[in-house]
Amino acid sequence: MLLWMLACTMMFGQTKTENISGLIQQQNGDPMPEIAVQIVELDKHTLTDTQGRYRFTEIPSGAYHLKIQVIGAKEVQIPFSVKDEDRAVEVNYRFDKENIAMIQEVRILKGVNKFSEKESPYVAKLPLKNLENPQVYISVPKALIQEQLAEDIGSITKNLPGAGIPMLANQGRVTFLTRGFSTEPMVRNGISGFSYTTIDPVNLERIEAIRGPSGTLFGTNLATYGGLFNRVTKKPFNDFGGEISYTGGSWNYNRFTVDVNTPVNASKTVLFRLNGATTFQKSFQDLGFKNNVTVAPSLSYQITDRLSILFDIEYGREKGTSVVRFNPFLKSNKIQSIADMNFPYNKLFGSNDMPYETEMMNIFTQMNYKISDQWASQTVFSRARSTIDGYTTAITGMSDTTARLQVTKGNTNFIATNIQQNFIGDFLIAGHRNRLIVGMDYYNNANSFDRVVVNGKTFDFTNPADANAVANPSYFDNQMATGTGRVQKNGDNSYAVYFSNVFNVTDQFLVMASVRGDRYQNLGVTDIAKNTETGAYWQTNFSPKLGLVYEVIKNKVSLFGNYMNGFTNVSGSDFSGNSFKPEQANQYEFGVKGDLLNHKLVGTVSYYNIQVKDMLRTDPDHADFNIQDGTRLSKGFEVEFTANPFNGFNIVGGYTYNESEMTKADSSVNGLRPGLSGPSNMYNLWASYEIPSGNLKGLGLGFGGIKGNESFHTNTTTAKVTIPAYTVLDASLFYNHKKFRVGVKVNNLTNEKTWSVRLTPQNPTNVMGSIDFKF
Repeated sequence: MLLWMLACTMMFGQTKTENISGLIQQQNGDPMPEIAVQIVELDKHTLTDTQGRYRFTEIPSGAYHLKIQVIGAKEVQIPFSVKDEDRAVEVNYRFDKENIAMIQEVRILKGVNKFSEKESPYVAKLPLKNLENPQVYISVPKALIQEQLAEDIGSITKNLPGAGIPMLANQGRVTFLTRGFSTEPMVRNGISGFSYTTIDPVNLERIEAIRGPSGTLFGTNLATYGGLFNRVTKKPFNDFGGEISYTGGSWNYNRFTVDVNTPVNASKTVLFRLNGATTFQKSFQDLGFKNNVTVAPSLSYQITDRLSILFDIEYGREKGTSVVRFNPFLKSNKIQSIADMNFPYNKLFGSNDMPYETEMMNIFTQMNYKISDQWASQTVFSRARSTIDGYTTAITGMSDTTARLQVTKGNTNFIATNIQQNFIGDFLIAGHRNRLIVGMDYYNNANSFDRVVVNGKTFDFTNPADANAVANPSYFDNQMATGTGRVQKNGDNSYAVYFSNVFNVTDQFLVMASVRGDRYQNLGVTDIAKNTETGAYWQTNFSPKLGLVYEVIKNKVSLFGNYMNGFTNVSGSDFSGNSFKPEQANQYEFGVKGDLLNHKLVGTVSYYNIQVKDMLRTDPDHADFNIQDGTRLSKGFEVEFTANPFNGFNIVGGYTYNESEMTKADSSVNGLRPGLSGPSNMYNLWASYEIPSGNLKGLGLGFGGIKGNESFHTNTTTAKVTIPAYTVLDASLFYNHKKFRVGVKVNNLTNEKTWSVRLTPQNPTNVMGSIDFKF
């Protein structure tokens, strides 16, 4: 009897409530999603959901503390108690200071100006709002990508002012323009994530175009003097859900995608997300195809209230045919247009039996640890690998009407390893706020080549019978034994330290000062066939960055200016034996940023001037040597904006003017705009309306396009090849329901003929349709 009474006492003495729940809010009342919440005494953890709510179940009676941890804010502990008679206890908290990291997530949830996602932890690697950042950057968010049925990176960047017609390389690699410089999307989540193959956008949350020389924080491997493109990937979230989608279109286009997210454990501290896609498409030309598959799993783990880890992989395989890459025959003292060369627009001059095969894998790990209320540690590791096998082709003009095919066959491997350790602080000195990052950066390239190049027979590209017999796999395979071989490996290491501090002189006046010290080791080229090693060298460089911001109207309008540096390591020496130093690009820029009408109008207007110096040019006194005194100018004016004039109506637009000139160079190009630098004037616009309420809620349509003036493929004093001006218009019709989405889009409505800077013909009018099921 006594034992029975004791058992009952213990059982009823541990009465458990239904749950402990609550709401975590920002200073202004907006919810704070994905925040670590802990009951200290029970060591139970969870994360808030997208609405800022959390929940614990089966909590015994007793006195407890609820601990809330947010990077960039002080730790909070809230005492509460659970009594026997309680069935539910609610513990809410509102922070007394704004948290930068949460602003963007909340705006997305509110649906205000849904195409504007400006706050980014990657641009400055610090908790800075867009209006506080002296650097210009532009984002294309997932909402816009989905509305436009943009199924490839090139279609997405139509929304980035000045990106131009994308240049697609033979094995699927894509390059864009920014401020007159060719730039590849080499960065993923703020660190190396290059891919020399096709990048599938299935796991993209957004793309960020970060403007200007960015060597201080990103080094020389990931950015050009025009800037860089950062791919921000989808992250796991605290709920079950996802989408399955099918898209079909012209030229046998078929695409299937999946996006599934789920918590792994009951406390929802381990989250998993899987994105995947497979695409098959034929070319609009007489031959050509592409078939690929991508898998991108991601796992996040809130290990403790202070420590979290994110791990994801991006894996892809592709088989396809090279796109047209035409190098025309150059006529002396003549201006030629690709549109007038009678080079067939609809012919591949290749073979479906001469494909390339690629494999890509990017591994990314990030560990965040909150050291104190003022300091956090961020450790990031990235490993990127691209492998290319099979055939790639190019076409070389031999006369006005003839050309020959150049075929490369073999294996190429590119491997990059990037490790960063950052310490990020947010603290006061004499009452003035400082946001500081101190980082260490290691980057390694390791590349290998085992391939052969051969030239085919000259053919008449204006004669269909002659042109049809160009690509014969047996012929080229037989020629490989006598072709030009490349059996080599090369590599390099970069060791760098950097710091960047943003100092609040006043609440509205900020000063940024940053510098990078970079030690570069080129490992040279090893010719395996000849058993030789050449070209190894070391270089040291310092890269500064300065910025000023004055918020004329707090959180609404800011004036900014910056001085930024980029650099490129250069090998070799001049006639006198003097070793070359790194080439430098220095930019100054000023402008205005706005976030007005309760976030309904967001944009930037800026003027920039980039001076490149220490470029190599031919020594006029010693033709077999170079001297390092060349210069180049790139300056211009940019406007970009997103607007939400009224509920349901959204606009994205931009204009860029770029003036580029070789100001001190070889006589053949001195004083001229560089070839491949794109149009000097480019425009982009997209406007859409989605009915916000009523029986037709979710029905919408969109219309927009891109425009650019005439540009140069080749521009010298003796020969010029031009690319015509273009205006490409697109339109879409869609219906967005909470359980599904249906869309139809027509690309290139007017069937405009356009070419990339490599003279690759772009798609004529085509139609796509998609259906997405949400769960």
